[in-house]
Amino acid sequence: MSDISHLLDMMNRLVDAGNTVIVIEHNLDIIKNADWIIDMGPEGGNKGGRAMFEGTPRELLGAENSLTSRYLRS
Repeated sequence: MSDISHLLDMMNRLVDAGNTVIVIEHNLDIIKNADWIIDMGPEGGNKGGRAMFEGTPRELLGAENSLTSRYLRS
């Protein structure tokens, strides 16, 4: 988990410097700190590939069709 803290600090410094950072990640702490989320699913592999949600982490909490939303609420 200490690596996640360092990673978030580094990404925030990049964003603060005016850069765009795109991350593909399943870690809920990173998802919670995102400015914008595109949630792909509904599952992985051949059961996925559709955009299930697009918006802010707060908006994602209300997305009923998103597995990620369920994990963030728990």
